[in-house]
Amino acid sequence: MGRAMKLPADKVSRLRSAYAGKGVCVTGGTGFIGGHLVDALVSLGASVRVIDDLSNSTLEHLAGLIELEPDRVRFVHGSVLDDEALAQAAEGCQCVFHLAALGSVPKSIEEPQRTWSVNATGTLRVLQAARNISAERVVFAASSSAYGDQPVLPKVETMAPQPLSPYAASKVAGEHLMGVWSQCYGLSTVSLRYFNVFGPRQSADSAYAAVVAAFTKELLAGEPPTIYGDGTQTRDFTYVSNAVLATLLAGASPTRLTGQVINVGTGKRTSILELAQVIAQLCGAPHVSPVLQAARPGDVKHSQADISLARQLLGYEPVSMLEDGLGETVEWFKRSLAGT
Repeated sequence: MGRAMKLPADKVSRLRSAYAGKGVCVTGGTGFIGGHLVDALVSLGASVRVIDDLSNSTLEHLAGLIELEPDRVRFVHGSVLDDEALAQAAEGCQCVFHLAALGSVPKSIEEPQRTWSVNATGTLRVLQAARNISAERVVFAASSSAYGDQPVLPKVETMAPQPLSPYAASKVAGEHLMGVWSQCYGLSTVSLRYFNVFGPRQSADSAYAAVVAAFTKELLAGEPPTIYGDGTQTRDFTYVSNAVLATLLAGASPTRLTGQVINVGTGKRTSILELAQVIAQLCGAPHVSPVLQAARPGDVKHSQADISLARQLLGYEPVSMLEDGLGETVEWFKRSLAGT
């Protein structure tokens, strides 16, 4: 099921029976999580339609899949703000996985209007496209940033959202739209609040790179990793195989889902300083100390998922823990930087 996917045999057989021969659409399917989801869907026998505007990704990985499975993998180059492109991508699909987004808190503070258009208005258009084809379900990639900086840990879905950035606000708006489309139009929907997903193929090449990718790239280059803040802030780092498993379970759930919001994480938290130390060890640079810079606006202090609801509604259980996932991620970056 691809290098990043390690799923229990009982889950694989259940998911294969749910997806084999099924038409599914993945928005943002050339991106980091989307690309791993597409890998899994193809291996489970689904026919996959991907729509992406390639603003944050390339066609490199998907092109290889299309070459291997030209009858089952199709690509539409377009934005989720383009109704015609969406209709083309969604045609014949029973399930829509909506992962397309502008995914950075700092970038959303710089570009609030663009972030809102893509993440909120784009989600409305995806829901309309799904409704037009009488899709069975829409699974939405929501975000743990919805919780803001509330001190209570772990974060439980019943907490009122307190978004601290335009990105977080746009994701909360998407959650509400999912519930409204279920209520008003009978569409089965669910929102998955991902907690700090990391893994192979995550971009490390922008100022907005996620922390695991950024640290790994810096340490492999012999440079100290940059920490924004004092490093005592904590996160529930979630290896991509866990996020993909929860997403597949949400798409396949026999329960009628009506806009529920569900945390997807591991239930454990790690400080940024601890993370830097583990990655430094894995990169063969255990004595390289991080450089501390001022905290960034919109960043939260602590984050940890309560995954009880995911267990109850989806039968989800994390399949990869932090150190295993970091080991695989660092190995991927080493191969990537070596050009192998």
